[in-house]
Amino acid sequence: MSVQTFEPTAAHAGVRMTPSAASHVRRQLDRAGAHAVRVSVNRSGCSGYMYQIDYVTEPRAEDREFKVAENLSVFVDTEALPLMQGTEIDLVVEGLNSTLKFRNPNAQMECGCGESFGV
Repeated sequence: MSVQTFEPTAAHAGVRMTPSAASHVRRQLDRAGAHAVRVSVNRSGCSGYMYQIDYVTEPRAEDREFKVAENLSVFVDTEALPLMQGTEIDLVVEGLNSTLKFRNPNAQMECGCGESFGV
């Protein structure tokens, strides 16, 4: 397994979110009474890693904050940064279904269902 090192000065080193995804996430946060989301990367799935999204009421010391929209932050654990750098989170709507899609330049493969990725 080869993982890129995190370089804070590199172009697109952060995590970004499209306006449609930010609007969707903001609505979900308002319903939950939270102020941000945390994206974690866990070893799981058929390709090696899976994203996990949690609501944040208080950031953790090991979190890195990315301001993705006005009044909206995404927190990423510093250990997950090498796997997440440059990732764009988008809202994909297909018919009546909507899902958050991670466009991760570090992912070298994804499983067929799109739930996990490998580097």
